[in-house]
Amino acid sequence: MKTHTLFFALQAVVVISMAQTPIIPSAEIQIKTAVLAAPADKRDGATVYGYSDKNQFIVLRKGTNELVCLADDPAQKGLSVSCYHRDLDPFMERGRRLKQAGKKPAEILAMREQEVKAKKLIMPTHPSTLFSYTAKDENYDMATGDVTDGYLRYVVYIPYATAESTGLPLKPEAPGMPWIMDPGTHRAHIMINPPVSTTVAH
Repeated sequence: MKTHTLFFALQAVVVISMAQTPIIPSAEIQIKTAVLAAPADKRDGATVYGYSDKNQFIVLRKGTNELVCLADDPAQKGLSVSCYHRDLDPFMERGRRLKQAGKKPAEILAMREQEVKAKKLIMPTHPSTLFSYTAKDENYDMATGDVTDGYLRYVVYIPYATAESTGLPLKPEAPGMPWIMDPGTHRAHIMINPPVSTTVAH
């Protein structure tokens, strides 16, 4: 009886372990989906970060242009990829490290704000764009990298910009209307969320 109990207990541990280990798509599939966030003419030259077969965050492809793309996190449901201007990379990298350290969004905002003001973290002095592309779990085939009904939105970072300096509202008053988020901070940015019906299908 004890032998059978131990056997089933070990089986349960194996099943739980397998359930907690994410399936990592091939580098080719990760690159294919990561660049869906990028403008078509920027995709082939973008640098792409993703995951190794041991689930380590690595550079999957060294690029030749100004865009950096992030592959989908295999531990999360659905598809969520993004591409941003390379001058935003220190800001993004710092955010990833703080998140891995268990910091909450408000803590990350406060810590990066302090570091930017202390010139320990450098933000670009020019407007810098981020593109975000998402899709629901049922619309993303991890085996092929095919996506249907994806949604593309845009963010333009303008550090320390305000509603007054840009003339933008603090919230959208119509579908797709640009607005400013986190005004007056290091991560002040223009949000552009197009109506779902007008996003590009890939």
